[in-house]
Amino acid sequence: MRILSHPATLVFLLLLVVVLFGYKRLPDVAKSVGQSMKIFKSEIKTLNEDAPATPQTPVAPDVTAQNTTSHDATAPLNGTPAAPAVVPPVVVEKPSGPVAPSA
Repeated sequence: MRILSHPATLVFLLLLVVVLFGYKRLPDVAKSVGQSMKIFKSEIKTLNEDAPATPQTPVAPDVTAQNTTSHDATAPLNGTPAAPAVVPPVVVEKPSGPVAPSA
C-alpha cells in the first residue's frame, strides 16, 4: 500500500497507538502481541505436521485416446445408433386430506 510509505502517515499511526494505549502500557501490549504471535506460529506448525496426507485420487482416463473402433455391447454393429431406453415416469399418490392417527 502506497499510503503507508508516506512518513506523515507512519507518524500519525504511531501517535494514535500511543494515545489509545498510553505510553505506560505499550511495553505490555508489545509483549502480549509477541506471545500471541509465538503461540499462533507454533499452532500453525503443529497443524501442518498433524494434517493427514491427502489421498491420491485416480486420474480419469482420456476419452479421446481410447480406440474408437471398438463396439459397445448395446450398440448395433451396422453403425446406426441404438434407440435410447424409455423409462416410465414415477407416479406418487398424495393423500387427499389430513390423515387421522390410528389408535
